[in-house]
Amino acid sequence: MGYQNMSYDQDVLSGQSEFIFPAVRPLYDTPLVLKEGQGVRVRDVDGREYLDLFAGILTTSVGHCNPKVIARMSEQLGKLGHTSTLYVTEPQVEAAGRLASIAPGELSQTFFTNSGTEAIESAIQMAFVHTGRSEVIGIRQAYHGRSFMTSNLTAVGSWRPLATSFPGIKHVQTPYPYRCPYKQPCDESCSEKFAADIEDVIRTTTNGEPAAFIAESVMGVGGYIVPPKGYLERAAEIIRSYGGLFISDEVQSGFGRSGDHWFGIEHSGVEPDIMVMAKGIANGAPVGAMTTRPEIAESWTAKTISTFGGNPISMAAASATMEVMIEETPKNKNVPQRASEQGGQLLVGLQKLQNHFDWIGDVRGRGLMLGLELVENGEEKKPFPAKAKRLLEACKEEGLLVGIGGLYGHVIRLGPSLLVTPSEIEEGLERFGRACHKLEDR
Repeated sequence: MGYQNMSYDQDVLSGQSEFIFPAVRPLYDTPLVLKEGQGVRVRDVDGREYLDLFAGILTTSVGHCNPKVIARMSEQLGKLGHTSTLYVTEPQVEAAGRLASIAPGELSQTFFTNSGTEAIESAIQMAFVHTGRSEVIGIRQAYHGRSFMTSNLTAVGSWRPLATSFPGIKHVQTPYPYRCPYKQPCDESCSEKFAADIEDVIRTTTNGEPAAFIAESVMGVGGYIVPPKGYLERAAEIIRSYGGLFISDEVQSGFGRSGDHWFGIEHSGVEPDIMVMAKGIANGAPVGAMTTRPEIAESWTAKTISTFGGNPISMAAASATMEVMIEETPKNKNVPQRASEQGGQLLVGLQKLQNHFDWIGDVRGRGLMLGLELVENGEEKKPFPAKAKRLLEACKEEGLLVGIGGLYGHVIRLGPSLLVTPSEIEEGLERFGRACHKLEDR
């Protein structure tokens, strides 16, 4: 079959099957073919509209087809569409400067990439170069990317195509309050126990000289797990006591997504040595970033280049997105403030549903990064992936797009545009509630 002979609205799925890797699996039983979007709404090829509360996996941070971002990208395309990092461009310097203005502490120098995966690869390599070491510690149930190294660093089995074959990667216990092995309810005392596992792993499975510890401030693919209070602080203390660096993975939780702060790690008060970002930084344009302190950046003395990382069009998108976040949000509230308020509204609504349906075991997250863990039995907390899959499909029937995650695929994930309005949140809760009731009626 030749694509040029296909009827778009009828044969796109046939084209998907013929031309795209089978591992790229669409989300639904009958895959959704999207055609256009605006703000928090998207439409499929048949013209049906959906309220998008997943934002392209937390990526369209200021809404689909944001006019300011489009205008800036179009303007830049008319000036200079591409050049490599062999040359200096105004858009890259502007984007890096804006990022430095909101990054925590002394993080001020950035290397731009095309994705979060590339950015994390760069961060790990940066840690190896700076410390002269080659072991890195991650967290079980964390997701860090799909490249050879980052898929090894990822600790969710369904996302790992190969056995662990990258040397020097170790994994520690998941700081998972809902499933805390120490006590319920999980509290700060558990943080110390989870942190003690980091030190135990260093002492027993490394040579005692780790290069880095990497953590998501809110675990994304793992199911929006928020570590107990005090855990990240202790993790930073421990890795630094052994001469290693603390890397914060803000690919999903960055740019106001977690509410109150620009980056999720700021909730803990920890200033990371290296911070990694992507997704929401450019509203869908392919941008990743590794940001660190000057003295660490200076350690990288070998030549390096990125042909497409930091390209003018993507940098224009990043600058425009950050400008909207900082300067042009409604009621003179920046994105972190709005995420906290609208996230609070969404959280209360989801908690009300939890009180009604006993198979919603946990509602958690921060800001506009919220998840519902589905269980067969509230006391035993047995994961319920089949229920989560049915709920995902029921949401689609109600014209609502949400995500799914967790180790067993049993966590429903919500992460709408950071400019979502209170009325859109309420509409989403109504649709989500109807989807939940559908499952009870079947």
